[in-house]
Amino acid sequence: MGTMAGLDSRSGTDSRPVSSLASAVNRWMFVCMAAGFVLLTLVGFVPDSLAKIAAVQAGQRPPFPPILHVHALFMGAFLLVLLAQATLGATGNLCYHRRLGVLGALLVPAIVATGVVLVPTMFHQVWQAAQVAPAKSREALQGLVLVRLDILLLQLRMALLFPVFMALALRARATDPAFHKRMMFLAVAIILPPSIDRIAWLPTTFPASAVATDLYALLTVAPMFLWDRLQNPAVWKPYVVWIAVNAPLAAVVHALWGTQAWHAFALRLMLQSSAS
Repeated sequence: MGTMAGLDSRSGTDSRPVSSLASAVNRWMFVCMAAGFVLLTLVGFVPDSLAKIAAVQAGQRPPFPPILHVHALFMGAFLLVLLAQATLGATGNLCYHRRLGVLGALLVPAIVATGVVLVPTMFHQVWQAAQVAPAKSREALQGLVLVRLDILLLQLRMALLFPVFMALALRARATDPAFHKRMMFLAVAIILPPSIDRIAWLPTTFPASAVATDLYALLTVAPMFLWDRLQNPAVWKPYVVWIAVNAPLAAVVHALWGTQAWHAFALRLMLQSSAS
């Protein structure tokens, strides 16, 4: 990125000169957002993971399955690659930015594949615990099973949309850099709900609904959107594409959340995955 908004000219962005402050924001905004994604993930997962490790050591829950560690490794590596790429782009090291992008692209299918294995694995841990639990704790575990079935809606949306948005971002990297870098961050916003829902001190509607979860995910990309509305109003395409693809699936998630019909269907799906 440079000192002119015209660097996004292939997306039709206004090419008028910008102030030194605006130039600095244009250069470092994406670095700050990537760092914010890493921080959000740490704030969500570190306390939650420490509590669960203590529960495992106390014999209150089964050990973590190996696939969870593999998935976490891929996810953490992807977020660090995003941060490194944003920093390289801000400092003008585009050659290394592109080389590191190859690793980021390879991590996307790895994240999705391990996530697809992890979801039923974690569900069956809860399901099996509910089947053998004593009567006094069985009701709570059965309630947790229903929560897991609702979370499956978010997980399916992530598994579908994250690779789609990443593919769109990577396809545009040479022809439309403005679309590319914004869609990269919009794609990551899709997979932030697991971190968001683990931050215990945030006001939330979860697990009754995923409304707050989605609103918080929108807030993570709001600085980028608001800055573009002020400084780069012609950069509209990535936001329109993101909303057009995401909104219908978000509507499905919220319509099915907590319904008996979804719980019955999802339970059959999870049990069949175990049988197969």
